[in-house]
Amino acid sequence: MITLEASAKINLTLEALSRRPDGYHEIRSVIQSISLCDSLSFTPGNKIKFKCDNAAWDAGQSLVTKAVDLLKEGFGCQQGVTIELAKRIPLSSGLGGDSSDAAAVLVGLNKLWGLGLSLWELVKLASRLGSDVPFFLCGGTALAQGRGEDVSPLPPLPRSRVVLLMPSVRRCNGKTGHLYSILNPSHYTGGLKTEEMVSLLTRGEELSAENLFNVFDSVADEAFEGLAGCRRQFIQAGAEGVRLAGSGPALFTLLKEEAKAQKVYQNLKNMGLEAYLAETKGSIGVV
Repeated sequence: MITLEASAKINLTLEALSRRPDGYHEIRSVIQSISLCDSLSFTPGNKIKFKCDNAAWDAGQSLVTKAVDLLKEGFGCQQGVTIELAKRIPLSSGLGGDSSDAAAVLVGLNKLWGLGLSLWELVKLASRLGSDVPFFLCGGTALAQGRGEDVSPLPPLPRSRVVLLMPSVRRCNGKTGHLYSILNPSHYTGGLKTEEMVSLLTRGEELSAENLFNVFDSVADEAFEGLAGCRRQFIQAGAEGVRLAGSGPALFTLLKEEAKAQKVYQNLKNMGLEAYLAETKGSIGVV
């Protein structure tokens, strides 16, 4: 049996530069993996089976199933596997859980089935599953460009605490596409926020709340009814620089001091809200 962790992520920056001819948006983003993780276990078998401890998880709608099919069909694999998923990353939260799980499947089955695929070959497969999936093969701190699949490692972010708030707002499939559809040219930026972030990381300097940016922050309140109130609660709990995590609706704040992060987290819990306390993670080896 092989067991792997699949980390969540936050976008330290996320800029939309323009709409591409293929219908996607050209983006520039600094992505950071965090310690909130799912766990996937791979056990050899004669058939393909999925088990998950979250009844709301649907294998038929997940990239996990698509990742398995991609390997079986692409390489003529006859082996089976039972994949057991311990789900800790909230579903449809903007934290990249499904993409991270899919990346873990590529890595896990590459080992279990002895496919011998290189990191570069895994990246090419990952890009066929989704724009975020290639990032999760290595994680850490990275620059994402194109539609998100062009990923380059960056100097690591100094260890920081991350407090997450999962708002009790309606979530649905296709929310990312919906958010992009709301954007118009007035929301497009030239990538300067991301360039500034890359420069800070390269120089090893501390980040501030002003350095964080997410283009969807300007339209998310329209897409997620009640999100504005959740932001206010987060700030009341002591958060600074609250940002949307990816395509949301999860919100996060980045803090250097552990005591401060603990206080904000506990304040959210005392309000009866769904909150998580995590920290930033470095890159991992996958092959």
